[in-house]
Amino acid sequence: MNRRRVDRCFGGITGMVALALAALGIGLMLLLGAVAVPHLPEIIGQPAAGGGGDPAMLHQQRLLPLLLGTAARTVLMSLVLVPAGVLTAVYLAEYAQPEAWAPRVLRAGIHALAAVPGVVFGMVGLGFLVGVVGGALDRFAGDPQVGVWGRPALVWASVTLAWMSLPVVVETSEEALRSVPRTLRSAAVALGATRWQVLLRVVLPNALPGMAAGILRALGKAAGEVAPLLFTGAVIAPSAVTALNAPFPDLAFEAFMQSMAPAEAGVGRPFLRVALWVLVFGALMLNAVAALLRRSPVSKGQGAPMTW
Repeated sequence: MNRRRVDRCFGGITGMVALALAALGIGLMLLLGAVAVPHLPEIIGQPAAGGGGDPAMLHQQRLLPLLLGTAARTVLMSLVLVPAGVLTAVYLAEYAQPEAWAPRVLRAGIHALAAVPGVVFGMVGLGFLVGVVGGALDRFAGDPQVGVWGRPALVWASVTLAWMSLPVVVETSEEALRSVPRTLRSAAVALGATRWQVLLRVVLPNALPGMAAGILRALGKAAGEVAPLLFTGAVIAPSAVTALNAPFPDLAFEAFMQSMAPAEAGVGRPFLRVALWVLVFGALMLNAVAALLRRSPVSKGQGAPMTW
C-alpha cells in the first residue's frame, strides 16, 4: 500500500508540474496576444520613421522590413547550420569509432559550445569573422581601406548564429540516426547494399523526421537571439536588408532596443508588444511543427520503405 501511495503521489506531482508548465506557456501566449493583437493594424500601417539612430525616436517602424531581416539571417544561418550539423552527426553516429580519440574530442568540443553564452559568440564573431575573415577578404580583394567585408554584416551574424546553434542540431541528429533500428541496416546489407546505400536509402529517410525536428527547434531558438547580433551586424534601420555584407534590421534586435528606451518614450510600447508576440508565436509554430514531425510514423520506428 505504501508503495502504491508513493507512486500515486509522485505521478500526481509530476503531472501537476507538467500541467503548470503547459499552462504557463499557453498563458504567456494568450497574454501577449491580448496586449499585442489590438495594436497590429496601427503598427503595420505606420510609416517607417527616421530619428538619427535614437531608439526612443524610432517608435514608428514597419513590421515587414524587420521580418525580412529576421527571415534573411535565419535562412542564411540554416544554409550553414544544416549541412555542418547533419554531416557531423552522420560521422559521429555511423563512421566514428567509439574508442578513437577524434570523436571523443569532437563531442567534448560540441558540449563545450553548448555551454558558451551568446554574448561570447557575438564577441568571437566580431573578432574572428569580422576582423580576421572579413579583413582577409578585403585584403584579397585588393582594397582593404574600403572595408567591404571587414565590418558587421548579415553574413557574419548568420554564421555566428549557426555556430552557436550547432550543438543542438548535432546532438538531435545523432540521436535520430542512432534510433533507426539495426534490423533495417542488417536487412539492407543482406540484400547486397553498400554502406553508402544503407546510409542514403535506409538510415537517413528513417532519421529525417527527428533530424528535422531538432533543426526547427534550433531555428526557432536562434530567431529570438539578440546577444550575438549586438556585435555582428543588426542595426536600427527603417529599410529592409539589401546585401550580405551590409548591416540589417532585425525584429528581435529592434524589440531589445525598444525595451531599453526611456520610460517617457511610451509611444514605442505598442510596437514592443507586437514584436514580442510575433517572436513567441513564430517560435511556438516551429516547435509545433517539430512535435508533429516527432510523432510521424517514420520517427516512431515503423520504418521507411526500402526502394532500390
